[in-house]
Amino acid sequence: AVKDLTVNMYEGQITVLLGHNGAGKTTTLSMLTGLYSPTSGQAYINGYEISQDMVLIRQSLGLCPQHDVLFDNMTVEEHLYFYSGLKGYPSSKCPEEINHILRILNLEDKRRCLTKALSGGMKRKLSIGIALIGDSKAMMLDEPTSGMDPASRRATWDLLQQQRSNRTILLTTHFMDEADLLGDRIVIMAKGELQCCGSSLFLKRKYGAGYHMVMVKEPYCSLGEISRLICQYVPNATMESNAGAELSFILP
Repeated sequence: AVKDLTVNMYEGQITVLLGHNGAGKTTTLSMLTGLYSPTSGQAYINGYEISQDMVLIRQSLGLCPQHDVLFDNMTVEEHLYFYSGLKGYPSSKCPEEINHILRILNLEDKRRCLTKALSGGMKRKLSIGIALIGDSKAMMLDEPTSGMDPASRRATWDLLQQQRSNRTILLTTHFMDEADLLGDRIVIMAKGELQCCGSSLFLKRKYGAGYHMVMVKEPYCSLGEISRLICQYVPNATMESNAGAELSFILP
């Protein structure tokens, strides 16, 4: 369950919901997209309230669910036509929009492939394309890079950063590196409650202990010389531990 969650999301930014499995991330997205009805409270998307105006919200809402909602016997192109039609996107603009989505996803050669023949990573790409199609102004992405190889993850990160202008993007993840790289603002959840919220730099300054540098030392090395060398480049560095053959410094 989600309890007492209050957070603002802004156009042109990616807001990341970060938390372990069961923290309430997917439940939050499900309420914002109308899959679950909240028992109390209010939420507004582009000025519309989710419990009263969901039909209007969905006209400019893009959703990439945690598990792909794809039809085995439809092609990639047919999926994009189908979902753009559900959003009420003008049919005269569909071919151009679909070509654009296929190009930015690098799926042009898979245009006429049935989705059952796609790899797991390509299915995730298509789900992201479905969220983008129809000029979505608000996008909800539930762990969009799960199941992708490292190269595809990196390409997806670049794509989302390119597409965030004029959109409000809410993305869930449990990967720290993904939240750090993508999030203009990071919302950390645990047990259904908000723990903290802010930019990556703000959270690191407030809660982080800095970077840890661990090195292996020779038996008769000069600790003073090593400390002076490190402090020459990182003035506020402090020695954390000197145990056995390991020497550890905290770099703020």
